[in-house]
Amino acid sequence: MSVVVEPLAIPDVKRIRTRRHGDARGFFSETYNARDFAAAGIDLTFVQDNHAYSAARHTVRGLHFQTPPHAQAKLVRVLSGAIWDVAVDLRVGSPSYGAHVALELSAESGDQILVPEGFAHGLVTLAPHTQVLYKVSAFYAPDHDRGLLWHDPALGIDWPVSPEAAIVSDKDRTQPRLADLPRVFA
Repeated sequence: MSVVVEPLAIPDVKRIRTRRHGDARGFFSETYNARDFAAAGIDLTFVQDNHAYSAARHTVRGLHFQTPPHAQAKLVRVLSGAIWDVAVDLRVGSPSYGAHVALELSAESGDQILVPEGFAHGLVTLAPHTQVLYKVSAFYAPDHDRGLLWHDPALGIDWPVSPEAAIVSDKDRTQPRLADLPRVFA
């Protein structure tokens, strides 16, 4: 099997490691194989790939999610540069509601993160010229696009950038805090 799946502190969020075959030319890696993922317990259908480029270090994207019936699972990897990646549990009734997991992903490591439906997802770039590619399990639905304030103190996320130094979109600056967020994932 070409994939190793490691549950994180919130077990539904997983680090995915795929084998790299390298030589003097570089490497080859199968970053997604539906058969191997299913054998590892991940049976999702991805319908869209998204590619994000961030020119500057400390660019924040998120925390984003889509509401049902257009909720998205995401499989995230870095093509160049590095990110600090975060998933926040928004599933009402979950023992980890409002908690988060975070890890560094880089082009060098090739690791990925699987963020299931019911989580807000965000990242901050750790290097200039960072490119992120992520697969999603539902098409973009603008009427179901939502967010959570990335630096809400109630989340306790230890971001590697201060709010003052972060490069953030106007949309992400004005997202609601967890306490003001409607409960959308039962």
